[in-house]
Amino acid sequence: MHEISIVRNVFDTLQETYPEKFGRISKVQMEAGLLSNIQPILIQNAFEALIMEEPGLADIELEVVQLPIIAHCETCEKGFEVVRHKFVCACGTPSRKIVQGEELQISKVEFFGN
Repeated sequence: MHEISIVRNVFDTLQETYPEKFGRISKVQMEAGLLSNIQPILIQNAFEALIMEEPGLADIELEVVQLPIIAHCETCEKGFEVVRHKFVCACGTPSRKIVQGEELQISKVEFFGN
């Protein structure tokens, strides 16, 4: 289950980024694109497992927002959502230029007392 290592890496990154404020983190929001092969429920389950190892994380809320796949059309210069794996713009032009959907990132960190 690679989700546990992902969640562990997220919290290691937060520890490194906010060493003085790490203990005051109340909420972490992650964004996972549909093409990242990350399932929000599996990330939540991995976080629960990590809490068993590190009870100090129990007060933190973890939210995973799944982002749709957005591609860019070179013909009409617009972004469009890829639905059912059809990388074709409304104008009929196919496109492989993905502008959203592959990311896995920490998008927001909230702290107690703010």
